[in-house]
Amino acid sequence: MAEISAQMVKELRESTGAGMMDCKNALKESNGDFDKAVQLLREKGLGKAAKKADRLAAEGLISVKVSDDFKIATLSEINSETDFVAKNEQFIALTKETTEHIQINDLKNNDGLKNSKINGVAFEDYLKTQIATIGENLVVRRFETIKTNDQKGIVNGYIHTNGRVGVIIAANCENEEVAQKSKDFLKQLCMHIAAMKPSYLSYEELDMDFIENEYKALVAELEKENEERRRLKDPNKPEHKIPKFASRKQLNETILKQVEDDIKAELKAQNKPEKIWANIIPGKINSFIADNSQLDSKLTLMGQFYVMDDKKTIEQVIAQKEQEFGGKIQIVKFVRFEVGEGLEKKTEDFAAEVAAQMS
Repeated sequence: MAEISAQMVKELRESTGAGMMDCKNALKESNGDFDKAVQLLREKGLGKAAKKADRLAAEGLISVKVSDDFKIATLSEINSETDFVAKNEQFIALTKETTEHIQINDLKNNDGLKNSKINGVAFEDYLKTQIATIGENLVVRRFETIKTNDQKGIVNGYIHTNGRVGVIIAANCENEEVAQKSKDFLKQLCMHIAAMKPSYLSYEELDMDFIENEYKALVAELEKENEERRRLKDPNKPEHKIPKFASRKQLNETILKQVEDDIKAELKAQNKPEKIWANIIPGKINSFIADNSQLDSKLTLMGQFYVMDDKKTIEQVIAQKEQEFGGKIQIVKFVRFEVGEGLEKKTEDFAAEVAAQMS
């Protein structure tokens, strides 16, 4: 049995909002595994998903470079020790120059970057000079480039005003004309992704075991909220309807056919004339899908409601744009970086962590 420290309990409590004893028991039950403890709490309706942002410890900037022809987009994260340095003009220039260097030289990883030359000197020496001048340890933590050589392909990117969140995206279109018309729309999608943090492109990427685990947590969370709503008896806050499923990936043809048959039986029982069924059934099926794909609306880009029109999903907005632009638009990839994402707080300071990454 792993030793459960007060610090572990504190971190779990801060991340999930669950009670202290519940956190301690969950850690014991999971033998000290933080992620398993989070899942246990969620399945019992005692805590929400761990807020990774509460466990981050990094400063720095995200940088985005989109080529003039909108065929290549590069995203990078460069860390500094303090937020003060992240606002330094020299550091800002360093991030832009490094991102452009990565794109121009088609660099794939940090080893390739270290072995490259920038302004006639080895990149490692260039970075050391910047560190000496700026006075803090700096590290190029990660970067990624997406590109298309096809005239039908188009990319774009967006960096939030605080420089801490950036997104790049790529799409294949029916023809070059549609691709060119899609540029601004792709930037708007990047802004949506920056704000709404989807983890996947569509429900097709979700693993069935993951969906089933998340469904248990979703039901527990809704039932917990329903208990509170029953207690408060607020007429403006009716109880949540408990869904049967969590993702469209679970909704096969057999299930949807049964839903349609049930709707028809309901309409018949209500003595609705058959000639109007065709106008009613699609809307009811869409409502069923929306109620039973809540995981998709949280985690997948295509299933989320658009921040600029929350009555439509991204999938529906893209279909609308296809009609407007006169051809198909297929989003093939997006990448979102946020400063410090995935770096957990440790007892040592961040300077030591950055130094460790550089060694």
